[in-house]
Amino acid sequence: MVELVVRAPITAVTVYPDRARVTRRGKVTVPAGDQTVYVEPLPLVLQEDSVRVSGRGPATVLGVDLATRHHPQAPDETVAELERQRREAQAEVSELSDADDVQAQLDTFLAQLARRAGGSFAKTLASGGTVAELGGFTESLAARLTAVRATRRELATRRREAEERVAAADRRLAAVAQQRTPDRRSAAVGLALDAEAEVEIELSYVVPLAGWTSSYDIRLVGDQITLSWYGVITQQTGEDWPECDLALSTARPTTAVKVPELDPWYLDRVHPPVPTARAATRASRPAAFTEQLQSAEAPAWVDQQAAVEQGVTAATYTPPRPVAVPADGASHRATIASIDLEAELDYITTPVRSADVHLRATVVNSSAHTLPTGKAAVLHEADFVGSAVLPMWAPGEDVELALGLDDRIRVERKLVRRTATKVTLGSTRRREVEYETRIENHTPRAARITVLDQLPVARDHEITVKPTTTEPAPAETTDLGVITWKLDLAAGQETKIKLGFRVDTGKSVDLTGWRE
Repeated sequence: MVELVVRAPITAVTVYPDRARVTRRGKVTVPAGDQTVYVEPLPLVLQEDSVRVSGRGPATVLGVDLATRHHPQAPDETVAELERQRREAQAEVSELSDADDVQAQLDTFLAQLARRAGGSFAKTLASGGTVAELGGFTESLAARLTAVRATRRELATRRREAEERVAAADRRLAAVAQQRTPDRRSAAVGLALDAEAEVEIELSYVVPLAGWTSSYDIRLVGDQITLSWYGVITQQTGEDWPECDLALSTARPTTAVKVPELDPWYLDRVHPPVPTARAATRASRPAAFTEQLQSAEAPAWVDQQAAVEQGVTAATYTPPRPVAVPADGASHRATIASIDLEAELDYITTPVRSADVHLRATVVNSSAHTLPTGKAAVLHEADFVGSAVLPMWAPGEDVELALGLDDRIRVERKLVRRTATKVTLGSTRRREVEYETRIENHTPRAARITVLDQLPVARDHEITVKPTTTEPAPAETTDLGVITWKLDLAAGQETKIKLGFRVDTGKSVDLTGWRE
């Protein structure tokens, strides 16, 4: 009895953050009666309880089961082609090695012939031979030896190139090591038909070892920010995904969908552990389906044209261009969206730690997208200035984005006054310092600058800290001593901030943590 095997290539893939749903579709002519149609090859890692079958045609699905099919060679076309190329390259290496051995023996023979010819020259001349005849012989021998050695060099070059092709095939096969396994899963679909007919079978399943993450480009041009959102897809499922209907979903499928509940929280006396019998495990088995296939006259499926499909708890994004994703574990990037955002720019600096001035943008997500957490490349027009991590960003929510350093805002902090008193009988020790911070705006436009400084915080009742100078008045001072100034500087303007404080300690206190 001939097995009915349907060729069902991958037509759609929905990638979730930690797995993917793969859809295959193919047509086959099925005789009347109860028949079994095999859909293969399927990856070994697929989740058995996720297999679903549907389609169209005058047939009824009796059930679907999974089996492991053993093949002498890897059924995957990509892997099989790589293995074929490797065998051909390895065979070429062997042929070239054999040819080089022949040339090496000929080289040795000609070299020995040349050595022996020297002793024969005198005998030839004595017997009436001419110098011209000897010259012709030596030239012919030299030409032959030169040709042999040129052939050996050419063979060595060709063998090196063939060995490089073998090494390249080995690297590619190692990258898809799971695909190299010849065994594959097969879905046996039971169908019942009243008469012979062509049916279309659609099979879908979920595979692990696949997922996608978000990546961003944050490009600042003037006061405008363009956010480019990409989906970075990786997979090592054992099968390559061709260019097909690829969708990226933010949903997170779980093996058991259940609302979490709290169990009682008990406190008890410690008791010795009581041995328990090991619970028997049962192997999971694919569920059977008794669905009526759609009739041939039923309308065809309509592909979603929208780039975004917003669900109740998740969204699905369809990239504007097809993306093929090999099962090599490498990253493959697909564009999701490009969003123009209005930004409120300012600068922030902490001169007590560093003279660096950071450009900061406060941006409201004015799009309809909930942007997942992801790494972001920060660019000022065409220049890459650094990397950042974008937090989860909901529509209407504002976030602060660090956009790199700006050397056109100059900050210098220096100690301008320091006094200290010695301990006398019944007195306290006093330290007093004053700092001056100069800020200069060398940008071509006005700049709002946030300057952070700090006062020390006492952790002992015999230590007191009191500010003596804060010019200009700060915008905020926290209980932990952080002082904030918010300055507006015109282009080319400079200003100064003065901060002074004193620290009094008891005569028996050895102060730690002091720095100037």
